[in-house]
Amino acid sequence: MDRIFQWVWDRYGPRYSWAICFLVFPPGLVVYLSYTMIIVAFQGSDRYVEAVVITAVAVAIRVCLWVLPGSKGVRPFERWSAGHPVDPMTALVATFTYTRRLTARAIATDVVWAALLGVVVGAVAGATGWRLVQYGIVGAAYGGAIAVISVHSFVEGALRPARAAIAGGTGIGDSLPRSQPTFAMWSKMYTLAVAFAFGTAGAILAALVDRAPEDPVISVVIGGALMLVSGQLAVVTTSPYLQPIRDLAEGTDRVAAGDYSQRLPVVQDDDLGTLAASFNRMQTGLAERQRLQAAFGAYVDPALAARLLAQGDDVFSGERREVTVMFVDIRDFTPFAEANTAEDTVARLNALFEIMVPVVVEAGGHINRFLGDGAMVVFGAPNDLADHADAAVCAALLIHRLVAERFKGELRIGIGINTGVVIAGTIGSGPHLEFSLIGDTTNVAARVEQLTKATGDAILLTEQTVDALVSRPPGLVDRGAHALKGKSAPTVVFGLDPAVSHGDARS
Repeated sequence: MDRIFQWVWDRYGPRYSWAICFLVFPPGLVVYLSYTMIIVAFQGSDRYVEAVVITAVAVAIRVCLWVLPGSKGVRPFERWSAGHPVDPMTALVATFTYTRRLTARAIATDVVWAALLGVVVGAVAGATGWRLVQYGIVGAAYGGAIAVISVHSFVEGALRPARAAIAGGTGIGDSLPRSQPTFAMWSKMYTLAVAFAFGTAGAILAALVDRAPEDPVISVVIGGALMLVSGQLAVVTTSPYLQPIRDLAEGTDRVAAGDYSQRLPVVQDDDLGTLAASFNRMQTGLAERQRLQAAFGAYVDPALAARLLAQGDDVFSGERREVTVMFVDIRDFTPFAEANTAEDTVARLNALFEIMVPVVVEAGGHINRFLGDGAMVVFGAPNDLADHADAAVCAALLIHRLVAERFKGELRIGIGINTGVVIAGTIGSGPHLEFSLIGDTTNVAARVEQLTKATGDAILLTEQTVDALVSRPPGLVDRGAHALKGKSAPTVVFGLDPAVSHGDARS
């Protein structure tokens, strides 16, 4: 039925209520013919043609009174389908209002209507007196059961394509209030079995009482036929409740795969609609978290971002770690900035960082901060890193080689590396916090980078870094002890020739 409803909506959207009338008429006729034909059979009459005509006219009138095609209730969503300037929220609300009113109207009147149908057909078939009363009572029970079982489900299924088209991938249906949210589910659970059993048992009982002594086989066939018809009706009319469940299952599979792009259509005015809206809110929250993580990772080192997100509010407390710190600086950048526009200057910096950042991340390092025309990098914090000194040296060699290949000597860098113990943790207060390294190790690394200008080395290592290396690269040259600002004792440094150590750089 879902595909049929969708096809009808796509083809006849502006006249959807009229199309629904034609769609409802055949199954309605079949359902009530099963009742009126039994009346004719019980009476032993041959007025089957008259019963068919009466039933067809009655069902046609009843369908039009149910649907009210072209009425005020259906105009908002039919006009929306036709392309008229109708607010989508107004059109969507109209579908729910229309469903509630039609369901209440059908359940309240079908008891009387079906009873009258039974009495009229019974009279045509020759029934009189109390027999007509019996047909009226059975008709009232049958009509009430059919209304409870099928009307709400059928209308919900019919309006599902309209609601899906109006709400689409938006969230306008998520916040709609749910009128009597448990009506559909609880009435379906409790009355489906009761009404079906009552209607079927009543028909079988009538068959056994009136015809069993004369035609026991016919009585059983009639009762069985009514059970089959009613059973198929129950399956068809409850199918609209299965589709939202299938939608939910498919939605959970998409979310599990990391796809938050497709919302569930909120097309039910009951518990399933509430569940779909809740799922959409959950999916929106997950999508926001994904966007936050992506944006956070663009401004914060991925390793630090991942750890912060994993720990939540438990930010890094100060902890003592042995790390290797590397400072990278662009040579003669001030004259370049003075001679070029701000846009060219920023482009030159970004070109360098496009080389440096992936190399550092691949080596397991962390870009602690950008320093105008340079950067401070740490290996061994915030995450543990075995052989952090070797990782830093390999990253320095690869950065130097890639810069030389990219800029052909137009941009030169100096790199200073030092290994030692620092306090790694979060500093700051309130809304502004920063992961930082505190200790003399970082100061020495910065001074060593400045010393490269005096020694002429592209990469300069302290003795502490050389001692921490698991594998010493070729090309190390002892540059002796140098006095560094803020240090009372001279610092022994080693130059590293990138040309000699080129083969050890990570590619």
